[in-house]
Amino acid sequence: MEAAKRLRARVAAGQITTGVLATDLLWPQLLEFLQLAGVDYLIADQEHGVHDDALVAEVCALGRQLNFPVLIRPIDTETATIRRAIDRGPCGLLLPTVESVAQLDRVRDSIWMPPRGNRRPGGPGNYWVDDFSYASWKREVEDDFIILPQIESQAGLACVDEIAAHEIVTAMAIGPYDLSMDLGVGAQMDHPALLAAIADIRASAERVHKTMWRIGDGPTMVREGFHFLCIGEPMAIFQGALKQLQQETLAAG
Repeated sequence: MEAAKRLRARVAAGQITTGVLATDLLWPQLLEFLQLAGVDYLIADQEHGVHDDALVAEVCALGRQLNFPVLIRPIDTETATIRRAIDRGPCGLLLPTVESVAQLDRVRDSIWMPPRGNRRPGGPGNYWVDDFSYASWKREVEDDFIILPQIESQAGLACVDEIAAHEIVTAMAIGPYDLSMDLGVGAQMDHPALLAAIADIRASAERVHKTMWRIGDGPTMVREGFHFLCIGEPMAIFQGALKQLQQETLAAG
């Protein structure tokens, strides 16, 4: 998929690459707003969001038409979940709570067609390819499919090197809130234990010539040397901007 190729190329070149994670609200026109703002990708959150499959498939289809990358965060990494997610037509997945290579093997086999895997394609995702030959599936879907495994637990931290080196991993990722809770530091984003974990995840990616995906404050992450960024949740961004505008308006009185 052209959108996946563009996103991968931008990340590989070390360019500042920004996206949003749509949890509270998702609608097709959001893609147009993101493009106009110069944002690079969207993740449709089906782990914590309540978006139904039909809506997510519609957003993915529009992303294909606009060459705008749309990824999905599924609720887990089980085979049925991954097969259904890829059938909706995203160009990648943000995988929650990855703790082992075995999980990634299962994801790989759910994405790849036989003889390499055991995917049974269907649904809107079929519109990716020019024809249904294996060569087309591999070239137009599998070769550029984006996989971002989130490290959200101490079990995941213990396996970061093996996870980073897995053949389907595009970049390492983090779930900072869940990881902080599992580390026992209670959402203290500047706690030394969490900062050390972030450094470990980043180093694991760099050892295999990959990068790290981060979610948080964009300018801060850029100053820290990160470039593959998720700069927030659209409704949270709207809430923050609205609050700031209201405060500035009242202060002007």
